[in-house]
Formats: sequence, C-alpha cells, structure tokens
Amino acid sequence: MRGSRERVEPDVNENQTAADVRWTADGVPVSTRFDDPYFSRADGLAETRHVFLAGNDLPARFRPGFHVAELGFGTGLNLAATLMAWRAAAVPGRLRFTSFEAFPLPAADMARALSRFAGATEIMAPVLEALAGGARRLETADLAFELVVGDARRTLPRWAGRADAWYLDGFAPARNPELWGPELMQAVAAHSAPGASLATYTAAGHVRRALAEAGFTVERRPGFGRKRHMTVGRLGGWA
Repeated sequence: MRGSRERVEPDVNENQTAADVRWTADGVPVSTRFDDPYFSRADGLAETRHVFLAGNDLPARFRPGFHVAELGFGTGLNLAATLMAWRAAAVPGRLRFTSFEAFPLPAADMARALSRFAGATEIMAPVLEALAGGARRLETADLAFELVVGDARRTLPRWAGRADAWYLDGFAPARNPELWGPELMQAVAAHSAPGASLATYTAAGHVRRALAEAGFTVERRPGFGRKRHMTVGRLGGWA
C-alpha cells in the first residue's frame, strides 16, 4: 500500500468472528448468519461483471493507482473479477483494492467458492495464501490489497483512504440492514474521491434515498438475471 497512514487496525470485537457457511448442492456458499448466498446461483462472475464493473464504468475508467473500495469481501470474487479486468486492460502500475468485512470467510472456503469460475482461483492465489497466513495486506506487481476486518460502521470512519469506485456488496438490506444505513452511506461519501462512483445489486428505496442524501446522484438500471433493477451513483453527478 502507499503508506501506513491509510491502514485501519482491525475491530477486535469482530476480528475473531468467522463467517458460518452452508453449501448448496451445486456448490454455492450461503451465509447461515444472514441466510443469503454470497453470489448469484446463476453465475456469480457474470453478476459481478454486470453489477460492479459495468455499474462503475470499468475498465474504461481504470488508470494507474485506481482505488476500488468495497463493503463486503465475501469470497473475494469481486476482487478476482476486477483484477482480471485490470490485467486484460494492461493498465500500468497497481490496482488498489480495499475491502471492509465483518465476518471473513476462511481462505479455504474462499478457494472452494472461487473454483467455480475459470481463472479466479489462480488470480487470487497470492491473496488467498496471504489471508490463510493471517495477513490482511498484500502488495504484488499489480495489486495493493487490504482487508479491513470489523464492523464497517466503526472501521470505515477511521479509514484515511478515498475510493474512486465503491462496490456496495453486503447481504440483502432486509437481512443485513446494518450495512445499508444512512450513517454508513455518509461515510462512503466522505471517503470517496471527487467524481467517485458506486454500484450495488440492490434497488431498495431506502438505500437509494440514503445515497442521494449523502451526495450521490443515483440511477436505477437493469439488474442481473432475475433482478429487475440495480443502483449506480456518482458523487456530484455525471459529467
């Protein structure tokens, strides 16, 4: 990472709490805490590319040092898809990726989930190895990654970073309301670079209102698969 000033110490109240998972017959991980799958049963990688990459106009906006921040690391699939796109676009320098996660999956479960998608396990191998060894930060030739463990309502306000794009990927607002409240959406805006974007699979009205009140110009777009709509936003509006 660019410097220790952006590092956030883990929230020790949550640091020892791992996610509890059950697996569907076709190998999709489901959170038993929130009774919600970690990604679409139809095609999780296609969902990530539709919602988070296309929703943030990526890879068109990539530039050296571009910073993605995320609420909800889950299986790491969003990072895998983003790093695939970064490499395919041949952007020089490092992609910066910071994820906030209260209940981290064991690295072995991440690897099991990612094995469904061609190339995902391979591209994530250094990250999975680091996480399995207890590290929360990793820097490679083209990636500067940090996993901030703990309740984002406490850890995000302490973060000194500013993201160019946000992936809002907590479990469904009805099941995980803590990750979609207006105070946290204000913190997302406060830790966004000028002109930052966001995307999320949910089109819940209270989420869109909270984002608008935080300063984002929000727009509803077609969702992935059976979901009719999703939400995108741009801080200060689209140029």
